[in-house]
Amino acid sequence: MRQLTEEETRVVFEKLAAYIGRNISYLVDNKENPHVFRLQKDRVYYVPENVAKLATSVARPNLMSVGICLGKFTKTGKFRLHITSLSILAQHAKYKIWIKQNGEMPFLYGNHVLKAHVGKMSDDIPEHAGVIVFSMHDAPLGFGVSAKSTSEARNLQPTAIVAFRQADIGEYLRDEDTLFT
Repeated sequence: MRQLTEEETRVVFEKLAAYIGRNISYLVDNKENPHVFRLQKDRVYYVPENVAKLATSVARPNLMSVGICLGKFTKTGKFRLHITSLSILAQHAKYKIWIKQNGEMPFLYGNHVLKAHVGKMSDDIPEHAGVIVFSMHDAPLGFGVSAKSTSEARNLQPTAIVAFRQADIGEYLRDEDTLFT
């Protein structure tokens, strides 16, 4: 496990900023409970600082995971967020979409968010911005990218896509064999 390089940190922060915006400072500058970003086998972890210090005593081949896995670097150097980062993203989300109960199952089965399923959404969502999808009971279900801005979405047909799904909590079951390898 090692610290991220400047280039890796830049790529990770750009991806996180798409979903949480300036709230990224809450992840980095938390004085009461300091956390650090660590890289282990192409995966980026968000780890409490005291746990990261203890983890240095474990040999790299023996260390499976530590902290919250935010995502992984692809072979081309791009960073891809995992569904395991949802708890962090949901806490600091900049743009949110709440879906009705009849839209939860289609979303969890891997479909995009349709206009008919939207219960409410943040007022100022621009087009192609990162959004966190919640149930009407404020339970985070996943994240994606807005297909249209909030003002455009109000005038869409009920079958039109409002947000493109990137990850949802249903992945734990659908991709069980490949998610943790």
